Amino acid sequence: MNQKLSRYDDIPPITAKDGSEIRELMHPQKHGNQAQSLAEATIFSGQKTLLHRHHTTEELYHVTAGQGTMILDGESFFISVGDTILIPPGTPHAVHNTWPVPLRLLCCCSPAYDPADTEILE
Repeated sequence: MNQKLSRYDDIPPITAKDGSEIRELMHPQKHGNQAQSLAEATIFSGQKTLLHRHHTTEELYHVTAGQGTMILDGESFFISVGDTILIPPGTPHAVHNTWPVPLRLLCCCSPAYDPADTEILE
Protein backbone atom coordinates (compact mmCIF):
# COMPACT_ATOMS: atom_id res chain seq x y z
CA MET A 1 0.00 0.00 0.00
CA ASN A 2 1.16 3.51 -0.80
CA GLN A 3 2.15 5.24 2.47
CA LYS A 4 0.65 8.47 1.17
CA LEU A 5 -2.77 6.85 0.75
CA SER A 6 -4.96 5.89 3.68
CA ARG A 7 -8.17 3.91 3.08
CA TYR A 8 -10.91 4.35 5.70
CA ASP A 9 -11.97 0.69 5.71
CA ASP A 10 -8.39 -0.41 6.42
CA ILE A 11 -8.13 1.68 9.62
CA PRO A 12 -9.37 -0.02 12.78
CA PRO A 13 -10.99 2.26 15.35
CA ILE A 14 -9.30 2.68 18.73
CA THR A 15 -10.49 4.27 21.97
CA ALA A 16 -8.63 7.49 22.74
CA LYS A 17 -7.67 8.61 26.26
CA ASP A 18 -10.67 10.99 26.26
CA GLY A 19 -13.10 8.10 25.61
CA SER A 20 -13.96 8.85 21.98
CA GLU A 21 -13.58 6.34 19.17
CA ILE A 22 -10.75 7.43 16.86
CA ARG A 23 -9.56 6.44 13.42
CA GLU A 24 -6.11 7.83 12.61
CA LEU A 25 -6.63 8.74 8.94
CA MET A 26 -3.13 10.12 8.43
CA HIS A 27 -0.27 10.06 10.95
CA PRO A 28 3.51 10.47 10.60
CA GLN A 29 4.19 7.11 12.25
CA LYS A 30 2.38 5.34 9.40
CA HIS A 31 2.15 7.61 6.37
CA GLY A 32 5.30 9.72 6.15
CA ASN A 33 3.68 13.12 6.68
CA GLN A 34 5.69 15.48 8.85
CA ALA A 35 3.90 18.17 10.81
CA GLN A 36 0.32 17.13 11.48
CA SER A 37 -2.13 14.28 11.82
CA LEU A 38 -5.74 13.81 10.78
CA ALA A 39 -8.24 11.60 12.58
CA GLU A 40 -11.97 11.01 12.70
CA ALA A 41 -13.50 10.99 16.16
CA THR A 42 -16.90 9.44 16.86
CA ILE A 43 -18.85 10.31 20.00
CA PHE A 44 -21.90 8.12 20.34
CA SER A 45 -25.34 9.28 21.49
CA GLY A 46 -25.28 10.42 25.12
CA GLN A 47 -21.49 10.06 25.34
CA LYS A 48 -19.19 12.83 26.53
CA THR A 49 -15.44 12.89 26.08
CA LEU A 50 -13.37 13.45 29.21
CA LEU A 51 -12.28 17.02 29.82
CA HIS A 52 -8.66 17.17 28.68
CA ARG A 53 -5.96 19.35 27.18
CA HIS A 54 -2.90 18.98 25.00
CA HIS A 55 0.17 20.90 26.16
CA THR A 56 1.86 21.36 22.76
CA THR A 57 -0.75 20.35 20.18
CA GLU A 58 -3.07 22.76 18.39
CA GLU A 59 -6.27 21.05 17.22
CA LEU A 60 -8.91 21.88 14.66
CA TYR A 61 -12.25 20.02 14.93
CA HIS A 62 -14.59 19.97 11.94
CA VAL A 63 -18.09 18.51 12.48
CA THR A 64 -19.09 16.14 9.65
CA ALA A 65 -22.17 14.46 11.24
CA GLY A 66 -24.47 14.99 14.20
CA GLN A 67 -24.78 17.74 16.77
CA GLY A 68 -23.65 18.32 20.30
CA THR A 69 -22.11 20.64 22.85
CA MET A 70 -18.50 21.77 22.81
CA ILE A 71 -16.89 22.65 26.12
CA LEU A 72 -13.91 24.90 25.43
CA ASP A 73 -11.94 26.73 28.12
CA GLY A 74 -14.93 26.76 30.49
CA GLU A 75 -17.50 27.85 27.89
CA SER A 76 -20.19 25.59 26.38
CA PHE A 77 -21.71 26.11 22.95
CA PHE A 78 -23.75 24.20 20.38
CA ILE A 79 -21.94 22.56 17.43
CA SER A 80 -23.35 20.96 14.29
CA VAL A 81 -22.40 19.87 10.77
CA GLY A 82 -20.12 22.36 9.04
CA ASP A 83 -18.74 23.96 12.22
CA THR A 84 -14.97 24.18 12.70
CA ILE A 85 -13.47 24.79 16.15
CA LEU A 86 -9.95 25.98 17.02
CA ILE A 87 -8.47 24.44 20.17
CA PRO A 88 -5.20 26.19 21.08
CA PRO A 89 -2.50 24.28 22.99
CA GLY A 90 -3.21 24.08 26.73
CA THR A 91 -6.96 24.72 26.36
CA PRO A 92 -9.28 22.40 28.34
CA HIS A 93 -11.95 20.88 26.10
CA ALA A 94 -14.57 18.14 25.82
CA VAL A 95 -17.47 17.25 23.53
CA HIS A 96 -20.92 15.97 24.53
CA ASN A 97 -23.19 14.27 22.00
CA THR A 98 -26.70 15.34 22.96
CA TRP A 99 -28.41 13.83 19.90
CA PRO A 100 -29.59 10.27 19.07
CA VAL A 101 -27.08 9.79 16.22
CA PRO A 102 -23.25 9.59 16.32
CA LEU A 103 -21.37 12.89 16.35
CA ARG A 104 -18.40 12.73 13.97
CA LEU A 105 -15.50 15.16 13.93
CA LEU A 106 -12.42 15.45 11.77
CA CYS A 107 -9.52 16.28 14.09
CA CYS A 108 -6.40 17.88 12.68
CA CYS A 109 -3.47 18.06 15.11
CA SER A 110 -0.25 20.02 14.75
CA PRO A 111 2.18 18.73 15.78
CA ALA A 112 0.81 15.25 15.12
CA TYR A 113 -1.33 13.59 17.80
CA ASP A 114 0.65 12.00 20.61
CA PRO A 115 -1.24 10.35 23.50
CA ALA A 116 1.56 11.44 25.86
CA ASP A 117 0.56 15.08 25.16
CA THR A 118 -2.98 14.44 26.47
CA GLU A 119 -3.72 15.36 30.09
CA ILE A 120 -7.10 14.19 31.46
CA LEU A 121 -8.56 16.87 33.74
CA GLU A 122 -11.60 15.14 35.26
